[in-house]
Amino acid sequence: MSTFPAESLVVSRLFDPLEQRSLTLRNRLVVSPMCQYSAVDGVPNDWHLVHLGSRAVGGAAVVLAEASAVSAQGRISPADTGLWNDRQAEAWSRITRFMSAQGAIPGVQLAHAGRKASTSPPWLGGAPVSIDDGGWIPSAPSALAFGEGSPVPRALDEIELSNIVDDFACAAWRALAAGFRVVELHAAHGYLLHQFLSPLSNRRTDAFGGSFENRTRLLMMVIDAVRKVWPERLPLWLRISATDWVDGGWDLEQSIELASMVGSRGVDLIDVSSGGLVPGAKIPVQPGYQVPFSASIRREAGIATGAVGMITQPHHAQAVIERGEADVVLLARELLRDPYFPRRAAQELAGELHAPEQYLRAW
Repeated sequence: MSTFPAESLVVSRLFDPLEQRSLTLRNRLVVSPMCQYSAVDGVPNDWHLVHLGSRAVGGAAVVLAEASAVSAQGRISPADTGLWNDRQAEAWSRITRFMSAQGAIPGVQLAHAGRKASTSPPWLGGAPVSIDDGGWIPSAPSALAFGEGSPVPRALDEIELSNIVDDFACAAWRALAAGFRVVELHAAHGYLLHQFLSPLSNRRTDAFGGSFENRTRLLMMVIDAVRKVWPERLPLWLRISATDWVDGGWDLEQSIELASMVGSRGVDLIDVSSGGLVPGAKIPVQPGYQVPFSASIRREAGIATGAVGMITQPHHAQAVIERGEADVVLLARELLRDPYFPRRAAQELAGELHAPEQYLRAW
């Protein structure tokens, strides 16, 4: 495992502010979207308030709420949050007000699960949920199951694709009304937009399949539709899987080409993850294993990036920013273990991060 000694880093750039359109991030630490599988009918509740609010108090610059479905059929599980109706947006507004009051920028990831929809929460096994038990038939680019034991999804027609584009735009509009200030589009981890990007899951022969241009068409339509309703003053982020980790699938070269295209369409940052499209992919998991993808996309495409993937040490996160490998570092499991990681990192790195008045006695 690599080490990142404090003496090698003179200036704590991890706590430099970052401008994103009209917003100023107070540091470079971002809460990665993490599904909680704790909603009823897509409505967030007290769990989400405390979970996300704790991380806002903890000092992160942006707190991204979990992958929230743009339609009921787009949920990963029946317990996912959503933004397909006004009741959900109103419930989110209480949470965004609290996060904003703590100095964090509230964000949300908009998603459609595609063929990975209608499953049970992971602690219940993650198996497909039958229609009799409240599940539904998943939809996808092509009638190809995710894996053994997964249902064969229904291939979407072009009218349905147009409706999904509208669903993303309507969800973004509701996100704005709910008080979110960053929207991230989820085109990673084997969910619907990623399924269209990869030739492993997209076997279509129409305008949405085959060539790189066709496979990226739906994502471009979604970006354009969201940007029409999402204000120019607010940033739009995009999460991608830089590679499927499988020969013949989506890869870094295509990711760089995609990233080079989306900046002019209004995307401000690429949140760079990997994998998730097919089960059983051989992934060389280790601390920082995805950071080189972020660095390559940032360098080659000339767009801001976020780095993710087993970054658990403050000095490691600092090194990623120091070396120009990313503009922000997104943390997931480490922030489940320690919601106050940014405050601990500020102490270790001599970074400036003001404490809430209620916590001043501890500083």
